[in-house]
Amino acid sequence: MVAMWVCAQAVLQAQEPVPSPSPNDVELLRQQVQALTETVKSLQKQVKAQQDVISKINVEPAPLPANASASTAPSPAASTPPAFATTDDSVVASAPPPPPGATGPAAAAVNSQFPTTDASVTTSNETISSTGAGASLTAPMTVAGSVASGNYMNISFDGQFALAYSSDRNLDQLEVGDHDPLQRGFNARNLELALDGAVDPCFEGFANIVFKLDNDNATNIEVEEAFLQTTNLPAGLQLKAGQFFSAFGRINPTHPHTWDFADDSLVHGLFLGDDGLRGVGAQISWTVPVSWYSQFIFGVQNGRGNTGFSFRNPGVDGTFFGRLTTDREARGVQDFVYIPRFESSFDLSATQTVLGGISGAFGPNETGADSYTQIYGADLLYKWKSPRAEGGFPFVKWQTEAMYRRFEAGRGVAQSFPVAETFHDWGMYSQVIWGFKKGWTTGLRGDYVHMQASDFTDSLDRQSRSRVSADLTWYPTEFSKIRLQYNHDFLEEDHFLTAHQADSIFLQFEFILGAHGAHKF
Repeated sequence: MVAMWVCAQAVLQAQEPVPSPSPNDVELLRQQVQALTETVKSLQKQVKAQQDVISKINVEPAPLPANASASTAPSPAASTPPAFATTDDSVVASAPPPPPGATGPAAAAVNSQFPTTDASVTTSNETISSTGAGASLTAPMTVAGSVASGNYMNISFDGQFALAYSSDRNLDQLEVGDHDPLQRGFNARNLELALDGAVDPCFEGFANIVFKLDNDNATNIEVEEAFLQTTNLPAGLQLKAGQFFSAFGRINPTHPHTWDFADDSLVHGLFLGDDGLRGVGAQISWTVPVSWYSQFIFGVQNGRGNTGFSFRNPGVDGTFFGRLTTDREARGVQDFVYIPRFESSFDLSATQTVLGGISGAFGPNETGADSYTQIYGADLLYKWKSPRAEGGFPFVKWQTEAMYRRFEAGRGVAQSFPVAETFHDWGMYSQVIWGFKKGWTTGLRGDYVHMQASDFTDSLDRQSRSRVSADLTWYPTEFSKIRLQYNHDFLEEDHFLTAHQADSIFLQFEFILGAHGAHKF
């Protein structure tokens, strides 16, 4: 009976209507759901961040030495390469701040007022020595280790091409540089693979391997530079050893992709050689401890072959300046080439900088058993940058370099040449570059070389000549360059060669992959 009464009461209660929730209850429920949704999203972000960290550190660690503890292993962040820059800021910027832990010239160059990038037309200040490598033009493409850990290697590739026309069919005889356009049509004379990195706490290493296509499209390879240099010597000293460009003047220590024009200057190519003055040797430099930039440099090199053009150079087919060369071997220290240089700079104002330098190169040549060559040089750089500059523009840069050469030309092998002569040659160039808009420059250059006349020597390299050049260059980004240039050449008459003129037009285009800028300017 009781059970029946309980069931009846339950049925009656089930039939009663359920009251509907109030508006306040609905709003409270909605807020709770929204708060729960935000919490879930926050947790998802935290989980993703933890997964990213785990993926970065989930690498099998290298075995530690027996006497090392886990606390001495480098942190994952220290071994992570820096991000690769994709902006065009570095085409007009000064050197970046030094990496953590950087020491020696790398840190000193960045912290000083003298930037070390190789963007010669766009840096804010160009009062740098020619002693070694500096900050990169683009962000490093680190392929081993990290800059922060002091164990790294950067690699880059620079491709430089030109489309050329000339009224002179022998463009290879008109141009004086080995990396200049040397034929009508397309040219690929400078394809450069560059590497640099830390050797150990004491040394950095640099190498530049150049590939060239000759006029028959055959590939040539040259070890342009491969050297090490110290990083932390005291008293402002630095040592360099290996294969490298001599610290002579403004153009010689630099690579073609840093030049303001598509081809070499006449005096540089005819006095120091079509491939520049470089070779195997050693160099010491001392930065004077004064408030302005001032540096002494002294180098010694073999001075052998075409890269020692005015020195122990066997010439073409064993002939130089008409003499059969002696194939002079080094008998002692007197047969090396010695290259001293002093350079200094100061600011005329907050927007004006001047750098001056004097150079020398002294050593034997192969036209006689006791023949010697002396080359003297002086250079001057002035740069103005607007106080309202945007990314380094506008600016004006004026650069001038002059050389004098005293060349003792002997009588060659077995006294076969009729006379011994001493040539007193001189030459110079002067150029002005105007950066009139960000990424755009235009330039004008004048060249002149005077060769002492000879009744006996009929070499093409001894013809006096002059040149006027004008160019327009566009840098779309720091990774590319397009340049249009016009040359007008005047070649003077001598005892063997007639006077003539020539017009040439070059369209140069260039691209850079990776970090490329291990060149002081």
